[in-house]
Formats: sequence, structure tokens, C-alpha cells
Amino acid sequence: MNNAIITVVGSDKVGIIAKVSTYLSEHKVNIVDITQTILSGNFVMMMMVDLSSASVDIDNLRKDLSKKAEEMGVEINIMSEKVFTAMHRV
Repeated sequence: MNNAIITVVGSDKVGIIAKVSTYLSEHKVNIVDITQTILSGNFVMMMMVDLSSASVDIDNLRKDLSKKAEEMGVEINIMSEKVFTAMHRV
């Protein structure tokens, strides 16, 4: 699998999950796992996605999600699972 981690953080508002997941679906990015919560009014979501069938590469995905983030007033980051795992080793 060609996995990546997507994080979304920002003020809670209606439609964040819908907009991000719709974009991913339109580009054949499969959501493998997802968790989300509200912390003191802030929306926090982490997704593991499979890019092996995606119609866009990770760089274009990053650019597109950055535009979506700006439209929604949130912060969206994406990195390969390997990089994420290496950064978070204890």
C-alpha cells in the first residue's frame, strides 16, 4: 500500500468531514482509517489514506488540499506514512 496521513485542524463547523472526504473520493483516494474529535471547540481529524489507486500524486493532493483548507478556514497537512512514522518514533 501507498499510505499517507492527513490531518485537519481548525474551528469546528459543519461540513469539514464531508468536503475533505468528497474531494478524496473524487480522486480515488481510499480512506483506510479515520478519527476525529472536538477539543475545546477545535475540530481535529486524522486520516490514513491509501494512494495506490489515486488519480493524483501526493504533491498535487497537498496543493489541492491546501486550497480546500483555505476555503474552509482550517489547516490540512498530508505526509507519507513512512515519514509520519519516522517523525513520531519514541
